[in-house]
Amino acid sequence: MVDELAPDGAAAVLELIERAARTDGQPAVSEQGRLQLRGGRRDGVRHLLVFAPGEGGEELVGYGQLEDTDPVEAPAAELVVHPGHRGRGHGRALGGELLAQSGRRLRVWAHGGHPAARHLAQTLGLSMFRELRQMRRSLADLDLPEPALAEGVTVRTFQPDTDDAAWLEVNAEAFAHHPEQGALTQRDLDDRKGEPWFDPKGFFLAERDGRLVGFHWTKVHAEEGLGEVYVLGVRPGAQGGGLGKALTAIGLRHLSAQGLATAMLYVDADNTAAVTVYERLGFVTHETDLMYRSET
Repeated sequence: MVDELAPDGAAAVLELIERAARTDGQPAVSEQGRLQLRGGRRDGVRHLLVFAPGEGGEELVGYGQLEDTDPVEAPAAELVVHPGHRGRGHGRALGGELLAQSGRRLRVWAHGGHPAARHLAQTLGLSMFRELRQMRRSLADLDLPEPALAEGVTVRTFQPDTDDAAWLEVNAEAFAHHPEQGALTQRDLDDRKGEPWFDPKGFFLAERDGRLVGFHWTKVHAEEGLGEVYVLGVRPGAQGGGLGKALTAIGLRHLSAQGLATAMLYVDADNTAAVTVYERLGFVTHETDLMYRSET
C-alpha cells in the first residue's frame, strides 16, 4: 500500500482499468478514483497494487484504491482485477487487504453490480446498502417546454477561475449530505477543468441578486455519443420553485443541440423525489452501481 504513484505506475493502473472496462462494459474505478491516480500525493488516498508473473516478468494484475477523507463515513474503496487473471483469488486478496487497512470499517463500490462483484462482497462479509442508478433517455425526440424561471432568476454559463469559489460554495450547500459530491475541493474542480471533456459552455449557473442559487453542469462523452447531466444542484432555500426542473431542461436542450443521441445521469435509488422527476422527463434505469459495507 503506497500513498503516491509515480507517473509510469499511474499510467499502468489506468491502462489496467481501461482494459477491464472493455470486458465489463464500464470502468471499475470511478472518475474521481481515476483522477486521484494522477498529480501526486493526495491526503487520505492510498493505492494497493497486485503483481503476478507474466511473459515479460512481473505484471500488474490488480489495483485497489482506499480513500479515507470523510470525517464520519467509513473509508471507501474501489478495486479492479485484470480480465486475464480473474478467478485466481486476486480480487479476494485485494478486498481482504483493503478491509485490513481500513480496520475492517469499509465501503466498497461495485460499478455495474456484476455477479462476480456481488459474490466477492458476500465472500468478504459485506452487505449492500447503497444503489446508484444510471438513467438514460433519447435526445432524438426531445420535446421539453420552455424552461420557466422564477422572477429575478437568470442563467448564464460558468467562467473558469472567476466562478470557482462561488460554485464550490453552492455545491457544498446543495450536497451537504452527499458523501462524495459535497466534499469537492478546489483541487477536485481543477482536475475536472483540466480534462479534455470540460466545456464551460455546457456549465449553467442560475443567479438571483448576484448570488448563485443553482447550477447544471453537463458533460459530453464524445466516443459514446452520450450527453450527461453531470451535476445538478439547487441551493437550500431556493428549492421547491421549479429551478431544478428548469435547469435540467436547459442542460438537456444544450446536449441535444450538440447532436448527441442519448442523455444519461446518476441518481441514488432512495432519492425518490429526484427519481420521479427524471422518470417524468423520460429517463429510465439503464444499469446500477452498488456500494457494500462492512458491518463492524
